[in-house]
Amino acid sequence: MVQILPSPEELAAHAAAEPAFAEWLRGRGPLEHSAETQAAVFRMAHQLVQAGLQPDLASVYRLLSGLDRLTCAGLWLVVHMTYARHVHLDGAPLQPADFKPRPEGHTGGSLNMVPAYAGYLALNALSGKTRGWLMGQGHCVAAIEALNVLTGNLHPEQMQRYTLDALGLERLVQDFYSYAQNPDGSVGVPLGSHVNPHTAGGIAEGGYLGFAELQYAHMPLPGETLVTFLSDGAAEEQRGSDWIPRWWRAEDCGTLLPVMIANGRRIEQRTQLGTHEGLEGFKRHLRGCAFDPLSFDGRDPAAFACALWEMEQRLEHRVSEKNSGILGYPLPIPYGIAETIKGFGFYGAGTAAAHNLPLPGSPHEDAEARDLFNRHAAQLHVPEIELLETCALFAGSRQGRLFERDNPLAVRRPIEPTMPALHYRSEICSPMAALERFFVDLCAINPDLRARVGNPDELASNRLEGVLAALKHRVNQPENEHEALDGRVITALNEEAVVAACLGNQGGLNLVASYEAFCVKMLGAVRQTLIFARLQKEAGRPAGWLGWPLVATSHTWENGKNQQSHQDTTFCEALLGEMSDMVRVLFPADHNSMLALLPAIYRSRGQLACLVVPKRARPNIFDQAQAEQLARDGAIVVEEHPGSDPLLLIANGSYQLGEMRRAAERLSEAGYAYRLVYLQEPGRFRAPRDSWELAVVADDELTERLFPDHCTRRVLLTHMRPEVARGHLWPILPDALRSSVLGYRNRGGTLDEAGMLFANRASWGDVLAACARLLEIPRSALLTAEEAAALAGKGDPRALR
Repeated sequence: MVQILPSPEELAAHAAAEPAFAEWLRGRGPLEHSAETQAAVFRMAHQLVQAGLQPDLASVYRLLSGLDRLTCAGLWLVVHMTYARHVHLDGAPLQPADFKPRPEGHTGGSLNMVPAYAGYLALNALSGKTRGWLMGQGHCVAAIEALNVLTGNLHPEQMQRYTLDALGLERLVQDFYSYAQNPDGSVGVPLGSHVNPHTAGGIAEGGYLGFAELQYAHMPLPGETLVTFLSDGAAEEQRGSDWIPRWWRAEDCGTLLPVMIANGRRIEQRTQLGTHEGLEGFKRHLRGCAFDPLSFDGRDPAAFACALWEMEQRLEHRVSEKNSGILGYPLPIPYGIAETIKGFGFYGAGTAAAHNLPLPGSPHEDAEARDLFNRHAAQLHVPEIELLETCALFAGSRQGRLFERDNPLAVRRPIEPTMPALHYRSEICSPMAALERFFVDLCAINPDLRARVGNPDELASNRLEGVLAALKHRVNQPENEHEALDGRVITALNEEAVVAACLGNQGGLNLVASYEAFCVKMLGAVRQTLIFARLQKEAGRPAGWLGWPLVATSHTWENGKNQQSHQDTTFCEALLGEMSDMVRVLFPADHNSMLALLPAIYRSRGQLACLVVPKRARPNIFDQAQAEQLARDGAIVVEEHPGSDPLLLIANGSYQLGEMRRAAERLSEAGYAYRLVYLQEPGRFRAPRDSWELAVVADDELTERLFPDHCTRRVLLTHMRPEVARGHLWPILPDALRSSVLGYRNRGGTLDEAGMLFANRASWGDVLAACARLLEIPRSALLTAEEAAALAGKGDPRALR
């Protein structure tokens, strides 16, 4: 698109003819409008009027003048949030007692985000369209909260507390890093150090730099627009973000407006993008990845509004060219680069100190720091009458459109999916076959729910050939029948990138499947989503996205051929540590128990499921009724041998159930009583950590029915590390001296399944050795001499096969 820019002479003539334009040109405080921004504003204003979105040019310029005042007020409020506990709306200098004894805040980045978010608000106001927003650098939340308060874009709990007067603004600055706590231990104020569910319009915490870069392409649905603010440090180092044009399709994706805040600094270092050569090199890199970089003045909120408007027009034009056959995928995705310095608008801008506390000391006790604060804050001050008029101007612009807090991405709640028929089986088969058929059918009968499959491995290797055949790899140039332009399988050897595709797709159906050991790389991103969803629930606005499974297959016990790097039970163990109402950790033992779990997983809202599933063919232990009961209760009695004082055998994991059944057979032959229970969902039998978790754990009646108190001697054979399982499951393992827990002991190598079990002291023979100890009988009562010698490390391990 070739844009004809007005000349300096034309801009001067326009200022003479349009007083509102001339007024805006004067700027405000530290805000100055470059010739490039003036030309962009001129062009945008005319386009808005021509499109019928604004009545006249003067209306555009008046709002942009208000934008300057709003930005200065936002900068002023942000530095008060860091340093002050009182605000003087009349601009009077603050005294020592007006400052916090211990200032805190990510001040520099927050200052940079003020013109960015203000420009976003202005474009919404000018165009009459509410876009979603996402901020990768969540620690810059002070900018968002300050401007939300000033424009009345608040959730009820903040609206009641942070009123637009001295009292409300003082509550805001005092609450910021107040560390206030409620009697139950929760945070005592609706404000945090990062984006959280109290932040109006927030959809992600942004606690890990780089995750927003991986998710944003998969977030908006067609007809929606997402503005994403990114950090230069993460952008130059999170390589998965380079692939956004590879995944974006106009047919199933909304409009993307990524903007990198190029302030040139990380926490302690200058970024590569902080140099001219680095920035130019990054632009070349972006073009090579099919982005369309657009640089602008990151210190000017009007430049942000114009850049976002221009990016939107460019992408719309590119889609039109694609529809006309002129362009093909990947389309050039506009990518804004806001060139600025860290902490613009206040003392210390451009230095390493700007990141956190830019002043050389605490103004509460340091006269020099106090003087610097007052002098620099004075340049940002907007008189109260002007401030209220400006805030009313922006608040009034929402007539007839959504508040930013209510943008479509922030209130996501997809339709209830129709569930496919369930096909239970009796023959030996892979449990993954249940998932394969169910998910293909689920996607077929729910075409209005956008499907995404996150795949860092080989789907065929993980027994999901049918999923690949139906949904196909998404590529730009298909080479075979398993690839397509509109494929719904996102494949990359980057676990964070593929799980991000599904975490971002909160408007549809999702599936992630990976080798269990590789899932560990997904943990940070998954945990961020779980925490945010839990906080949404606690705030009274629970997440509405549909649940889906993270499938850890090709797992530890069947992956001996690939050395110990592929033998790792960390993923399920770590997720078991999260709240059980937010993520279910499940160990289906066979096809039918796998199948019975899936409808509830995909009907849930704001909840994930970790499924640890064997991919090899396994006998079907449970029929339909048993599988469905197991899905409801989390555990089931598999078999019993009558008698007094029975042993309680607990299996957790498919291969573990097989070993337990073999051990139980030997116990039965020897005449010892036992009860064998299969534990599919360990989190159901933990001690609840709060009232939300209490609602999902098993009640006392079910627990007693499955694990009766009179069974005092207990052996648990688990897929996980024994210490982790014992810690979580102490309610059903109450007596450490009368219980034994076996599982993965960090032993492995190039071994087959039986070798893995033997190496980790987790075979059926080890179960019997544990039983002998608890029964206080010699091992010879349950094991042959050859078997006992093998367990003692003095015989041939093949004796246990």
